[in-house]
Amino acid sequence: MAVFGIASENANDENSNFQMGRYVSTNEALWRLLSFQIHERYPTVVHLAVHLENGQRVYFTEANAAQRAERPPSTILTSFFAMCEADPFAATLMYVEMPKYYTWNQSTKKFQRRKQGTPVPDWPQVFSTDALGRMYTIHPRNDECFYLRLLLVNVRGPKSFAHLKTVNGYQCQTYREACQLLGLLENDSHWDLTLADSVVSSNAYQIRTLFAIIITTCFPSQPIQLWNKYKDDICEDILHRLRIQTNNPDIQITDEIYNEGLILIEDQCLTIANKLLIEVWNDCAKSIDARCIQPRIKSRAAIQC
Repeated sequence: MAVFGIASENANDENSNFQMGRYVSTNEALWRLLSFQIHERYPTVVHLAVHLENGQRVYFTEANAAQRAERPPSTILTSFFAMCEADPFAATLMYVEMPKYYTWNQSTKKFQRRKQGTPVPDWPQVFSTDALGRMYTIHPRNDECFYLRLLLVNVRGPKSFAHLKTVNGYQCQTYREACQLLGLLENDSHWDLTLADSVVSSNAYQIRTLFAIIITTCFPSQPIQLWNKYKDDICEDILHRLRIQTNNPDIQITDEIYNEGLILIEDQCLTIANKLLIEVWNDCAKSIDARCIQPRIKSRAAIQC
């Protein structure tokens, strides 16, 4: 006797198997039988954009490209600046506090005062809620945008990007400089002490490795000062090797030896962060001697001859 059956070769219904095989405990069953809430979202969280001046994302078509380039749409951040300029109460707030008192109108690209909530004392027609504002995170390697975000967290009522960079009447060239003048950045004393301890107990290769780690992952504010202070210790093994190769113990350290040390540091920066030395030091590297910021120009053979 033969028996035939028709079935799909891939009849494994994972959803049905999960529903039939899942065990519902008494606690879960009771929660559902009593009609308690299964999901809840509280409070409201509003995401706040962070971008550099004229650095926002703009959508356009071929027909309106010129118009969008000339007058790009407002963003939450630029509308915040406009509100601080026009609304005295908004000028008392920080960026993350805006959603508590204002709603964002997506169609008009403007903030509007809330019409419901708890009245704010001494401010008629101003209401507060439990809404929270959260700015998008910025990686420290995106340095200017990172420092812009840091200023937005600490400065109340900024009226423009230029206003954010103004400290005690002085307009800084960069957001980082503004953060430094406001005391929002730690100084480099911690990394100075770290390198000083390393000089006592470590060889030149280890000091060089530590220096590369510090400038690639710890983002000191003035790496050029650390280099100038410890460059003799960082390049000590190169000088020692050169004295042995030339059989001349009277050779003193030179710019070429410093340059070789920077080449080795750059190799380690490429290994750690896949960045050239001038990229890691960024604006600080611009003040270094030309022989230092372009270490690849000089050949290793020149050091060894």
